[in-house]
Amino acid sequence: MTGPTGNVGRALVERLTTAGRPVRALTRDPQRARLPAGAEAVRLRLDDPAALFEGATKLFLYVQAGGDRTAGLLAAARAAGVRHVVLLSSSIIDSGADESHPIHVMHATAERHVRDSGLAWTFLRPGALAANAFQWAPQIRAGDTVRGVFADGQSAPVHEDDIAAVAERALLDDGHEGAAHRLTGPEAITNAGQVATIGRVLGRGLRFAELSADEAGPELFPHVPPGMLPALLQTFAATVGTPPEITDTVREITGRPARPFAAWAEDHADGFTG
Repeated sequence: MTGPTGNVGRALVERLTTAGRPVRALTRDPQRARLPAGAEAVRLRLDDPAALFEGATKLFLYVQAGGDRTAGLLAAARAAGVRHVVLLSSSIIDSGADESHPIHVMHATAERHVRDSGLAWTFLRPGALAANAFQWAPQIRAGDTVRGVFADGQSAPVHEDDIAAVAERALLDDGHEGAAHRLTGPEAITNAGQVATIGRVLGRGLRFAELSADEAGPELFPHVPPGMLPALLQTFAATVGTPPEITDTVREITGRPARPFAAWAEDHADGFTG
């Protein structure tokens, strides 16, 4: 699997190793990966991808891991005996979507590479990730006011472990080939509501201070490439006054309902302290 140190990837590694499944985790720095016992951490060397896949029949693919070399990575995986790939994509892939949006382009390109690879495939298309709330962590550690855009923007954030639970079933069970699973949390919540929820979990009264989109600089989105920020802000603006998509896919596939944002905040309270 690629992306094993990301939020979803790490949760999936933990699930698979707990279930006693052999996992080869491809990472750029195996010594710093700190993966669970039972996971084989291997350096991701795209100059010799065939050596990465010996003995593997399934691949979990994080869309950014292969970058513009995704097609070659998939070809090497197939040549080495991989037969099924589960791709972590995005719910931005939808009918009527703006196909020029840079996030759409990135994920649609990855999906096209997977379809063209000749491998059986399953796409996971999550909506907003609950872990995106970590963008506010530095401000929450520093005080009780969180500056951000679109206080009333709505989403149905999905817990990364719920995505991992669906990925686990897609990898281990038959019947997911050719499926595109849209994944969300169970309920809508605003950005201000997320901050208030984190505050309740921490026992603090956090306040969301809304900024205009013009005031939103790179410091609020340090992990977003600057060229992508304007399109991302337009996406966020469209969530104001628009109810988010809510699916029951997590329950249908795993047998238990998706966890609400409050449960995610309780699971990750330590990430907002210290």
